[in-house]
Amino acid sequence: MLDFELAEIYGYETKRFNEQVKRNIEKFDEDFMFQLTDDEVSEISRSQNATLNKSAGRGSNIKYNPHAFTEQGIYMLMTVLKGELAVKQSKALIRTFKQMKDYIVENQGLIGKREFLQLSMQITSNVVEMQDLRRDLRDVEDQVAEVMDTLNNVVHKSELSELILDLSNPQLKYGFLLLNGQPIEANLAYKDIYSIAKKSIYIVDNYIGVKTLVLLKDVPSSVEVIIFSDNIGKGLHTLEYQDFCEEYPFRKITFQKSGGEFHDRYIIIDWNTEHQRIYHCGASSKDTGQRITSITEVVDQMIYTDLINNLLKNPVLKLR
Repeated sequence: MLDFELAEIYGYETKRFNEQVKRNIEKFDEDFMFQLTDDEVSEISRSQNATLNKSAGRGSNIKYNPHAFTEQGIYMLMTVLKGELAVKQSKALIRTFKQMKDYIVENQGLIGKREFLQLSMQITSNVVEMQDLRRDLRDVEDQVAEVMDTLNNVVHKSELSELILDLSNPQLKYGFLLLNGQPIEANLAYKDIYSIAKKSIYIVDNYIGVKTLVLLKDVPSSVEVIIFSDNIGKGLHTLEYQDFCEEYPFRKITFQKSGGEFHDRYIIIDWNTEHQRIYHCGASSKDTGQRITSITEVVDQMIYTDLINNLLKNPVLKLR
């Protein structure tokens, strides 16, 4: 639980609550209490559809990231916070934890972490395939419309095709990006780029996740795939990659460190061949479609030669 949530439960202002904790900081080891990172704060804010600074009475001018307390940390709080309300709320929290544990034990047969990861991969895969089908249908619509227009000048191109080009429509912003200046469904943009590869795909992206992998699932096994990343933020875990390998055993992916040298994201297709192409990406593929962003093909590739050759010398990245 977060500091401002506990402060509200115990009847404190968040500032006063944290002052009490600081006076007894020797009681709170790292496995009892820790401060959230900027990435974790951002992730929680998105999931709650609100900023943490507006939650539970935290002031809008507060600059620090909140502290999170584990179950053991909350038990330790009970020895620090005094007063009738504190005792009453501590008892209520103990009973709540007991109910949670009982529920978990009774429902062990429900979906677990591994099943959830597999379900997540399948959903992402289905979304990509549905978008691919939708694009094919639009292409057919346009072809039929062009034929009919030639015959009698009555039928025109699909209205849907025209609307899709209008990113000023807020309902169409989600799920799209600009590929070389042209609007396209985000997942399909990556699929189209990856489909060009004959020899290799190199991805430079410090923020990777399950979706990063799923977007690569249709790449032929003959194409080498290397992801260069420092695996920042929530990151990709070994368990997630193992589940991906079980689901798509033919698609092997190698991970190497990016070495803290890159801020932006890049896709390098068929490096060091006559078909070589480099794309500069405005966002990580795991977040594609969440906000408007762009992918642009790099025209002057020579300046990247040494950078990419040095990347290939970087050590293996060990997932968490």
